[in-house]
Order: sequence, then structure tokens, then C-alpha cells
Amino acid sequence: MLKRLYNWVLSWAETRYGVPALSTVAFLESSLFPLPPDPLLIALCLGAPSRSLWFATVCSIASVLGGLLGYLIGWGVWEIVSDFFFKYVFSIDSFLYVSKKYQENAFLAVLGAAFTPIPYKVFTVSAGVFKVNPLTFILASIIGRSARFFLEGALIYLFGFKIKDFIDKYFNPLVTAFFLLVVIGFIIVKYLMR
Repeated sequence: MLKRLYNWVLSWAETRYGVPALSTVAFLESSLFPLPPDPLLIALCLGAPSRSLWFATVCSIASVLGGLLGYLIGWGVWEIVSDFFFKYVFSIDSFLYVSKKYQENAFLAVLGAAFTPIPYKVFTVSAGVFKVNPLTFILASIIGRSARFFLEGALIYLFGFKIKDFIDKYFNPLVTAFFLLVVIGFIIVKYLMR
């Protein structure tokens, strides 16, 4: 089923509705949809490499707006379902502990999910559940999502179709390595500022 959904998403790249489809998929993926917008973004960029940065812009904006929807879902729905979770899934103490840890590193948590293959939607909804500062959430989302999608768009803009196999094969490990370098950089800066 996911393969059919994946193929359906990619089929939009060959129509004049490619950009609206990209923005819709990017928006919905940030809170609800199971497939990331990357395959459609890459397909659109390969179809028109000179417009790659425009596609990355559309994808980034729609994804951050979708992340705000995820935040609102977590913020609004949690009050309705929290009793069930506290009764059957985890304790209030566990929830408060995770909330405290999340708040301590909210920027890095959201940034990591926005940039890496970690499911961003999980972090958008949980940011709302844990009432993460909205400005922190938005800033981390803008930086992470833009970095991810502009990296893809820029590679295709610069290297064209030759880069597709490389992106397909190594994207997740490269993104994860880059994110680890960013985290290490933040830790070093934090250590030096003490």
C-alpha cells in the first residue's frame, strides 16, 4: 500500500499540479501524512533543475506551516486524550519527566526531527503536547526543514540528474552525520560559553 502511495505522490511531478501537490504533501506530512515530500521534491527538481530552489522554498514553507498544524493538534487534542494515556500507557510522573527533558532540549529535538529522517510529525505533535515555546518550535522548524529541502534542491540545481543516485543511496546517512556535527557544534559553543 505504501509503495502505491509513493508512486501516486511521484506521479504528480509529471503534471502541471506538481507544485500544489508538493505543498500539500509537505504540509500534511508534517502532522498526518505517512510519506515525506522528498521524493516529489526531487522529482520536480530533476524535471526542472533551474527551478530547484523555488521548489525547495515551497516545500519548506508548506512543511513548517504543516508543523504548526501538528503543534496545534498536540496542544489541543492532548487535553481530550490525556486521561486514557495516563491510565493505560504511562504515568503522570513519566510524562512530566519526559516533558522536562523535552523542554530542556526542545530546539535541538525539533531541529533534529526537521532535518533528519526522524519522523518530523512525531515531534510537531509532541511539541504541542509538551507546550514547547512556539517561537523555539518555529525557529527550529524553519532552520531544519529549510536546510533539508534546500540541500536537496541545491544539489540538483548544481549537479542535475547525476546527483539523483547519490541522494537516493546516501541521503539518510549524510543528513544524520551532518546533524550530529551540528549537535556537536552546539555542545562546543555551549561549553565555551560557560
